Amino acid sequence: MSLPRHALPEREVLSGIPPARTVTPAQVTARLAGAPRLVVLDDDPTGTQTVKDVPVLTTWTVDDLRWALRQDTPAFFVLTNTRSLSPQDAADRNREIARALHLAAEAENVAYVIASRGDSTLRGHFPLETDVLAEELTSVGAAPDGVVLVPAYIEAGRLTVGSTHWMRTPDGLLPVGESEFAKDATFGYASSALPDWAAEKTKGRIPADEVVRITLTDLRTGGPSHVAGLLRGLHGGAIAVVDAVCDDDLRVLALAAAEAEEAGSHLLYRVGPSFVRARAGQPAHPPLTARELSPLRAPAPHGLIVVGSHVSLTTRQLNRLRERAGDIAEYELDVAGLLDPAGRETHIRETADAAAAALSTADTVIRTTRAVVTAADPEESLAISRSVSAALVETVRRITAARRPAFVIAKGGITSSDTATHGLEIRRAWARGTLLPGIVSLWQPVDGPAAGIPYIVFAGNVGGDDALADALDLLRSAV
Repeated sequence: MSLPRHALPEREVLSGIPPARTVTPAQVTARLAGAPRLVVLDDDPTGTQTVKDVPVLTTWTVDDLRWALRQDTPAFFVLTNTRSLSPQDAADRNREIARALHLAAEAENVAYVIASRGDSTLRGHFPLETDVLAEELTSVGAAPDGVVLVPAYIEAGRLTVGSTHWMRTPDGLLPVGESEFAKDATFGYASSALPDWAAEKTKGRIPADEVVRITLTDLRTGGPSHVAGLLRGLHGGAIAVVDAVCDDDLRVLALAAAEAEEAGSHLLYRVGPSFVRARAGQPAHPPLTARELSPLRAPAPHGLIVVGSHVSLTTRQLNRLRERAGDIAEYELDVAGLLDPAGRETHIRETADAAAAALSTADTVIRTTRAVVTAADPEESLAISRSVSAALVETVRRITAARRPAFVIAKGGITSSDTATHGLEIRRAWARGTLLPGIVSLWQPVDGPAAGIPYIVFAGNVGGDDALADALDLLRSAV
């Protein structure tokens, strides 16, 4: 498929599509009452950005999974952090979680379906993760008939139209394969048309012309029963790619999937954040207010902001934060120094000590060098990212052990995952809502040393230039 190598006006991309079919969250909730629990295996923590009052696990023991299954919610998240792992380690982790989940669900007598949550700009271990999960589901008697690919993230402007994934930019809608995210050193790709992307990622195992396309016409004109028929036609692990421009499109899909599953189809999902909200029957919640944040904020004067993401948007957001919040303290972890074994430990210790002291008088930023350090080999690049993230996390652990912050903001997918799991030792938490519309989720840890400290998960690739400063302003207002 030939696509433009530049952004197009949104009205041009959306011209000629049928009007949306209205489906309310209440209709989804009523239709899915008693349906299997949706278990979202999230390859970094940012998938929680669209939901409210949903459990989150950063570990996956049978006991932890049983705790989540006992909560009266239609869905919960398990933070796998597999985007930071090698392919083999990612595969092993998915197997481990799938097996523990099966045991936990048997013990609690709860049925479930799995969504593998990946990045809305199509980065991650696909098809590896869904292949492994399909193998594990097959081993317990429920071989998936199909994999439903739904990367849309409505608030962040990741839309799928005509089976092509688009990214909203100031210049219009850009085919996502032309974005900076498609040039990722580890998970890069060339295709924006999802059937072509699936063929590219499966190395031709699934040809583009065998991918089932569920279009806006199918969703909006055909409706749930028509789409359910398309899903029922999936066999042998076939891939279906789904258009979506608004939540109503995803709620039609949720109703259709429920109908197909009730009729006997076994579906596995690979999704962006927005499908989870639709399938959970939740509306688009407004951001948390200062009044709602106030009881969540820890009794301390200042908070910690941890910046690991190096995409250009994060750098612009950091620059704007400096302009608007001129009283912040800021400390850099130099990547070159972190990759030098002789000086790594000293650099981490000195930076952590200085930042902990600064927290008594100012909101404090810990950031990595803005220049990206990569290697020629994708796995070597990933190893560098893991090494830098480990240093950042160790710095956070030392800071919070020395001085308890009022809140912690973590900027970047791998950064926020490692900070939650290793820096703050969060095991169980609740995603309580967002600081900005549909992005930047706030977790309330329920155990470990971080209990009582709100944890803010801020993806590297979302929001406008002012988003980080806006989030800090809101947290500062919650006193």
